[in-house]
Amino acid sequence: MSLRSTRPGRAKMRVAAAMASALGLVVSMAACGSTGEDEPAQTGSIDCGPYEKFGDLKGKTVSFYTGIVTPEDTAYINSFKPFEECTGVTIKYEGDKAFETQILVRARAGNAPDIAIVPQPGLLAQLVGTGTVKEAPPEVVENVDKFWAKDWKAYGTVNGKFYSAPMSANVKSLVWYSPKEFKDNNWKVPTTLDELQKLSDDIAAKGKKPWCAGIGSGEATGWPVTDWMEDMMLRLSGPQEYDKWVKHEIPFNSAGPRAALDEAGKYLKNDKYMNGGLGDVKSIATTTFQDAGLPILQGNCSLYRMASFYAANWTPGTTVAEDGQVFAFFLPGKTANDKPVLGGGEFVTAFADRPEVKAFQYYMSTDTWANVKSKLGGTVVSANKGLKIGECKCTDIDKLSLQLLQDPNAVFRFDGSDLMPAAVGSNAFWKQATAWITGQSTQATVDNIEAAWPK
Repeated sequence: MSLRSTRPGRAKMRVAAAMASALGLVVSMAACGSTGEDEPAQTGSIDCGPYEKFGDLKGKTVSFYTGIVTPEDTAYINSFKPFEECTGVTIKYEGDKAFETQILVRARAGNAPDIAIVPQPGLLAQLVGTGTVKEAPPEVVENVDKFWAKDWKAYGTVNGKFYSAPMSANVKSLVWYSPKEFKDNNWKVPTTLDELQKLSDDIAAKGKKPWCAGIGSGEATGWPVTDWMEDMMLRLSGPQEYDKWVKHEIPFNSAGPRAALDEAGKYLKNDKYMNGGLGDVKSIATTTFQDAGLPILQGNCSLYRMASFYAANWTPGTTVAEDGQVFAFFLPGKTANDKPVLGGGEFVTAFADRPEVKAFQYYMSTDTWANVKSKLGGTVVSANKGLKIGECKCTDIDKLSLQLLQDPNAVFRFDGSDLMPAAVGSNAFWKQATAWITGQSTQATVDNIEAAWPK
């Protein structure tokens, strides 16, 4: 497992999937040129034609800076080879676990890379504020309009200007469970919030704590509570109110956010529900999020709400599949037709506008790159509508995430604390959430977070 940084979302845990070689995408070593009057030049499975408009790029270099480190970098580096063979451009890859602090330092010092992969819109806005980020070229804008929903484009937009195309995504609105246990007990996967609570009550009636949870994450302890609250805010109040809350157009301590935290509390602060195999409710604060789901494997709890990237945390050899030892289901909405999806993502951000940089931005924004990458393994989840689920080297949990992201009824919203000012989203929200788990009231919690909001 590779830890990109402390906190999933703002600094999310990267899935440490086994890296595949360029299986099925072996790049032809032939020079990129016309292979016939009516036949476009090909490199492996990609068409080189679209890159001719950027001019002769042979011998050029594009520096690429990211928090995606070994071993997950392998699939990304291999995914760039078709572009390199088409254009003659070399992509200089640099992975750094300290990316999220160092990218700001480098941008302010005038030492920014050509391309950076930015993992949250809040950080993008800070970078734009340095005056070093370039607006996306028209070719990238056209691809984003074609392959992504408007909400995704909005997350790459700052002050009305579009800068960054989406790259990858993760889904947070998931509940992990044991398919065998469900089958043995004739439990059904819930399709509404009411059904979820009834399932929890049914499990508790058998004398078992249905849920397990943990919020420990070093300096970022508390962030899993923020995800619970965001999921409930999106479900109870809807996407428009969620957006107002995130932008502070309604106070943090107003009725909707209070109700969302109380709804999370029906599970997280309920001693009848928590904390199977780990202790009482207060044990949630001292259990790491990495360890919190593992009691499912021992049969000590049945349900764990955690994002798709948690697949990397199961004991080696665990089968993660719909008919395996563990799998996940969508955290339901108020009705079976509601599909509110909370998640995160990463964005391709340029600090240079040379032709070779624009060409690489274009490649990264295409369905071509999304499908090349999906066949190489690693993190393959993307909200790119051109990604072919049936052809990707996907795990079952990846496929579930992709299906949710591509569901026409899905309403996607980015992790709220990632969009809030740092004083709130990566400080007061985490700390007050931890105090809430250990006994602080909902009212005091939301009041304290509201007081921390920058004036």
